[in-house]
Amino acid sequence: MYVTDAIGSENRYDAVLIGAGIMSATLAVLLHELDPKMRILIVEKLDGPGLESSSALNNAGTGHAANCELNYTPLLSDGSININKAISINLAFERSLELWGSLTSRGTLCPDKFLHVLPHISFVEGDEDVSFLRQRFEKLSSFKAFSRMKWSNNLEEIKEWMPLIMEGRSIEKNFAATRIDRGTDVDFGALTFSYLEALKLDGSIELKFNTEVKELRRYNQQLWHLGLKAKSRHKDIYSSFVFIGAGGGALPLLQKSGITEALNYGGFPVSGQWLVCSDSSLTSRHNAKVYGRAKVGSPPMSVPHLDSRWINGNRSLLFGPFAGFSSKFLKNGSRLDLIKSVNISNLAPMMQVGFRNLDLVTYLLNQLRQADHDRLETLKDFLPNAKSKDWTLSIAGQRVQIIKRTRQGGILQMGTEVVSSADGTLAALLGASPGASTAVTIMLEVLERCWASRMGDEELKKRLKSLLPTLGEKFDFDGDLLIKMRQRNDSILGLA
Repeated sequence: MYVTDAIGSENRYDAVLIGAGIMSATLAVLLHELDPKMRILIVEKLDGPGLESSSALNNAGTGHAANCELNYTPLLSDGSININKAISINLAFERSLELWGSLTSRGTLCPDKFLHVLPHISFVEGDEDVSFLRQRFEKLSSFKAFSRMKWSNNLEEIKEWMPLIMEGRSIEKNFAATRIDRGTDVDFGALTFSYLEALKLDGSIELKFNTEVKELRRYNQQLWHLGLKAKSRHKDIYSSFVFIGAGGGALPLLQKSGITEALNYGGFPVSGQWLVCSDSSLTSRHNAKVYGRAKVGSPPMSVPHLDSRWINGNRSLLFGPFAGFSSKFLKNGSRLDLIKSVNISNLAPMMQVGFRNLDLVTYLLNQLRQADHDRLETLKDFLPNAKSKDWTLSIAGQRVQIIKRTRQGGILQMGTEVVSSADGTLAALLGASPGASTAVTIMLEVLERCWASRMGDEELKKRLKSLLPTLGEKFDFDGDLLIKMRQRNDSILGLA
């Protein structure tokens, strides 16, 4: 029985989702599909949806499918390449495309508002990196999902792929590139807005903007109490389920919940910066996302890339990322966020991570020392003819790297991680890339953890399969089902 039926109170909900970004919006779509009668509230401290981590200005906008991101295929100590992460990310992004395709078929989404087809290219120089890229190409292209990956070390062909990058470049070094034409640029802020607008028109959700969650604690075994503050007004609400999808702000809220699982986590904030070019004479000549390889000793997050981007309908080029530091956990957060997040349970793991990741500490310190001319020189390594007058520095979003307590001590956890209470009444998402691209897969994990008893219902499964036709199918990454799924997505979304 629904809370509205049982009590008739406007202050009780079946689900409260904290943060109006891509994660909460995706979960809201899935929950509504499971049960249209469910009473859902989304709470957001800013004045609109998708304005923090999901905003196009705050992330790279890459539809992460492991097409070009070399950090998803690490080189192992024995000289081989591990492609497991690349395969899982590729399939997860395909799942996102599957949802977008279904909603487009229903008339709920318009792909032109958030999705652009754009080649994904990996580019390297030097014998060692060329050897790595060749091995990566041979391993990935043997799978059907990557069978259309192209390899080249031909100067003229690579010039055609990325003319701006090759102009003025010395050809004394050995170089090579791979390319997949079926890449994408995604405006996750616009996608978030589209999701929520459709749900609002349907009367499926309630949205509270300019509202902050000040309290989060158990009320009883069935309900959570949330204390909300909107300007000077306070309101108490209660919910059977809470999802914390507040980007960098998820960790402090998770800690407020008091669940035992929260004791295993700490976080360290890293801010991003981009060099941005809007000169049409340059933007019109680069039509790709080109990823390089991080320098020796640099962390995976430092992978340089030059991206074509569409932001608010305008085309631009972004190069980066450059790291900065702020103690804020959100771009619109408080400078006390980091200090407040440290407690007796995570202090030791955080210190251990610092000692064990001196390369990351050194990288961040070097990044903080950079002046404008240093960033320009880094850009010129990638784009030799770059001129300072064409580029401006833009501050991107805050990302909080997960620090996890384990039996072996504190570890730095890359990527995203779902944390949930033992009873499944609360879940939170921590971490960063490739989060937005894999949002559908991550939110399915939330449902499996927290709604397991209901996910077994055949009628509900049928409803979800109307959005995700291959859900529950036995997936062979190199099998025909993936190809069939991809052909369907290409046809609906215009990716062919």
